[in-house]
Amino acid sequence: MSAAAKLARLMEKAELQSALKETEKSQLEPQQGYSSALMPDWAVDDRGVPNIALRSALFSSSRTGKYLERAEIYAQNPTRVHYTGKRLSQTDHDVWITLLHLSRDNKIDQPLITSAYALLKQQNKTDTGANRATLYKCLDKLKASAVEITDSRYSYTGSLIDSIYKDIPSRELVVCLNSKLIRLFGPGKYTKVDWSIRRSLTNKPLAQWLYGYYCSHAEPIPVSVETLLKMAGSEDSSDSSAEKNLQRALKSLKLALDENSQPFSFQILNGIVHVQKTPTDSQRRHLRKKSKASSTRAIPLH
Repeated sequence: MSAAAKLARLMEKAELQSALKETEKSQLEPQQGYSSALMPDWAVDDRGVPNIALRSALFSSSRTGKYLERAEIYAQNPTRVHYTGKRLSQTDHDVWITLLHLSRDNKIDQPLITSAYALLKQQNKTDTGANRATLYKCLDKLKASAVEITDSRYSYTGSLIDSIYKDIPSRELVVCLNSKLIRLFGPGKYTKVDWSIRRSLTNKPLAQWLYGYYCSHAEPIPVSVETLLKMAGSEDSSDSSAEKNLQRALKSLKLALDENSQPFSFQILNGIVHVQKTPTDSQRRHLRKKSKASSTRAIPLH
């Protein structure tokens, strides 16, 4: 059988699997004027990430991979997250972010045809046996996961990857994402993360998580050390060592941002983390609109 015929068969299987998945429990509130399948676009050096993944312990800063069964994952209000599967790490997050990035050129409900080599290259990793083994392990975890996300506007129940097909001779991978994930990319629901900065924090999972969290906020509000570490999925049982680890991670983040001309400062006062950061251009526009709307609602005094 020719390589083209094999690829066609893989595509047919992927499309069938995607159709079958429509029967699973998965519901999202429609968003007027927003495509049901077309991914938003972003620059090649950025990565679009749903805010729910940046403001919760869904992708934990912890290195442990214990199994969870419909466990409630700590998340920023008003979102609630329940998760079943092996606990996901920042390494798993890199792989999922990469899949989303490659899918932005297509409709999210179309199978993504790629390879282990391409996925590793996108993550700036060499194509070694060890790196391939880690990649396949991450893909399996993402496929086996079940996540339920609920907030005041929508709910989503499903896996982070619907299906994966491997063609051994050609080394092609066909990855199918759940089309309903598109609702996590609605206006104001996702953040563009600078990939080079995130990659500079490799092997510093807490710093990586903090980068995503603070990226997703135009003006970060003060938050307690306890709450911040819970959202990061920290499993440090000692309050003193947890705060020291947080201090260390924030210093690493500050260094990475300062080196990229994005001033960042922080203070921890009485158990509360205060952060000042440089908003992105889109966040500046958001803040201007917010300020204008606030001044418009103001009641004049007579």
